[in-house]
Amino acid sequence: MDLSLSGKVAIVCAASKGLGRAAALALAREGAKVAICARGPDTLARTAEEIRQATGAEVLPVVADVSVREDVARLVTETVRHFGGLDILVTNAGGPKSGPFSSLSEEDWREAVDQLLLSAVRLCAEAVPHLKRRGGGRIIHVTSVAVKQPVDNLMLSNAVRAAVVGFAKTLANELAADHILVNCVAPGYTRTDRVRELLQAGARREGVDEAAIERRLVAGIPLGRMGEPDEFGAVVAFLASARASFITGSVIAIDGGSVKGLL
Repeated sequence: MDLSLSGKVAIVCAASKGLGRAAALALAREGAKVAICARGPDTLARTAEEIRQATGAEVLPVVADVSVREDVARLVTETVRHFGGLDILVTNAGGPKSGPFSSLSEEDWREAVDQLLLSAVRLCAEAVPHLKRRGGGRIIHVTSVAVKQPVDNLMLSNAVRAAVVGFAKTLANELAADHILVNCVAPGYTRTDRVRELLQAGARREGVDEAAIERRLVAGIPLGRMGEPDEFGAVVAFLASARASFITGSVIAIDGGSVKGLL
């Protein structure tokens, strides 16, 4: 299937590893020009070169922290200056602190809001004018399966990522007339560093090994396994494409069937 992404310009946030890297790689494979950002310059530079070598695509690495307003503005400005415009924005940020309500401080809540919600708001504020100049575009928010089914000991993620969905749905309605489609992807347990960290935290909390925690998680996934990053990236590329031209305001679960609800 031709996704008609050749020559399109995309920003993918938190893309030096994990789900962000998978999304950037998938878009580059389809011919998009990709700007990627992360806080660590060395890992970011390595990832940019790996994507170039694997796809032949143009990749622009920009060191940026999406929770910092000035970094967000610079990321978008540098991307547009380098590539001449912007068509696709993939918002993404690392997961916030894990733990139940009783373990969280007010500062933890502030950091989670900055990291997850305000980063998405600021990225959209900077990107939307450029998408309008192109006559339309795509915004894809990376959230979590937690927005459909809360996950134990992920209080911050459960609460704040849900706010991102509310923002995205409202923005989708407001931007539809401008041919800008806004959707969320909700990955379930996928083999990334973040999931490994959660497995380790669960093992420490319960005094068992990581394998026991993983077996319990996988038991709740009808497909009987965790997802792979490339499977996530493929969905992002589809939503960014012309083939997804009648999908907006949606939350797409990529979870192997683990969400038990109807919606």
